Amino acid sequence: QLQLVESGGGLAQPGGSLTLSCAASGFSLDGYTVGWFRQAPGKEREGVSSITSDGSGRSILTSVKDRFTISRDNAKNTIYLKMNSLKPEDTAAYYCAAMRAVTPGALSLISRQYEYWGQGTQVTVSA
Repeated sequence: QLQLVESGGGLAQPGGSLTLSCAASGFSLDGYTVGWFRQAPGKEREGVSSITSDGSGRSILTSVKDRFTISRDNAKNTIYLKMNSLKPEDTAAYYCAAMRAVTPGALSLISRQYEYWGQGTQVTVSA
């Protein structure tokens, strides 16, 4: 069974940090573009960051640029999202997703292009 399982969410204070992990099982992330998305209550899901299948390229949502960093460890079949300088507006359910990379440099922040999704992990930023 193909699965993506997120972990690492929780409560953080403004200015704090969290690192989300997404572990794949039932398939290898090699050859897959992966991404992180988030959805706040009452808002549409938005792409946060994406990384190429070989880890050489990244795309990032402007509002989190210089604060969030996506990475991947193909040996561990896991992707990460390091989040620094958290703000209350970062509060959302965060999801990881994977899609077969049509080219080695494929990147996308468009949710409908992704085939596999995790169940989400909640991040709440509050004092």
